[in-house]
Amino acid sequence: MTDTPDKPISYRDAGVDIDEGARAVEGIREAVRSTYRPEVIGDIGGFGGMFSAAAFKEMAEPIMVSGTDGVGTKLKLAQLLGKHDTVGIDLVAMCVNDILVTGAEPLFFLDYIAVGKLDAALTAQIVSGIAEGCRQSGCSLIGGEMAEHPGVMEPDDYDLSGFCVGVVDRPKAIDGSGIVPGDVILGLGSSGAHSNGFSLIRRALVDGREAELSLPRVDLGGRTLGEALLEPTRLYVRSVLGLLRSGATVKGMAHITGGGITENLNRTLPSNCDARVFRSAWKRPQVFDLIQQATSLPEDELYRTFNMGIGFAIVLDPAEAPAAAVTLRAAGESVTEIGEIISGSGEVVYG
Repeated sequence: MTDTPDKPISYRDAGVDIDEGARAVEGIREAVRSTYRPEVIGDIGGFGGMFSAAAFKEMAEPIMVSGTDGVGTKLKLAQLLGKHDTVGIDLVAMCVNDILVTGAEPLFFLDYIAVGKLDAALTAQIVSGIAEGCRQSGCSLIGGEMAEHPGVMEPDDYDLSGFCVGVVDRPKAIDGSGIVPGDVILGLGSSGAHSNGFSLIRRALVDGREAELSLPRVDLGGRTLGEALLEPTRLYVRSVLGLLRSGATVKGMAHITGGGITENLNRTLPSNCDARVFRSAWKRPQVFDLIQQATSLPEDELYRTFNMGIGFAIVLDPAEAPAAAVTLRAAGESVTEIGEIISGSGEVVYG
């Protein structure tokens, strides 16, 4: 038989603080509201987020596009440095940049925050980053979940995942099927390693060298290594949607994430085409040289692990590429012609 406790055992005694959860919700209320588009119905705290689809009636055939992702082990670096207000941007970017590849406009976003022990102030920092990512990409944060996991996670540990939904009119959807040899590839500059390869980065540059993370470095232009590695993933939504709305005929796009250029650019190619990428076309950020020095990885392995300075790729007819580059640069992007489409079998090759 189970012994009867001398006094009642509360949920807080078991490690879950409902009152702190209520304080956390109140602490993120304004950040969440700051992301709302006119289509949002209701407010934070409901059982489900509601979003009006009234505007879709103007489309010939609206297609909903969804994406989900996390931040991965980059979170460990954020926790080590005690900086939690940028990883939320990473979370949003990893989702919205993915659905952007189809030409979809991100509409709304939901997050899931799992913590060992809920801390309202920490949660507010994390959600401030998620809200910033949503504002930058024009989508609304309409729901989420904060889950306290005592006994499963360490008290100061947390993990993030997110889910976004967008829409594209089917006649305007981009699937790479129109790509032909002779087309050119424009690369949009990354802000660093984004949110990929951090298990390797931590082993090569962080483990055993934690004290060096906060030291300004000449080879990083005075920035610390911690700042360079925590630089959030760049959001390409506004600039790329601006390009599409300008009338440019974009044939294919790729978000350069885990797998690098080698295993992401190929995902937009027809089976009879290769993408020939010229590594010398752009100057890669210094952080990738530090990674190569620390790992001694060959170039091919680097390019199938990291973005190497190119976070997003766009395939167009060569006649349209110059004007597209002007439009993207005016929107704040660093744009380089990084390669061309040739006959092949759906692979990325390097020249």
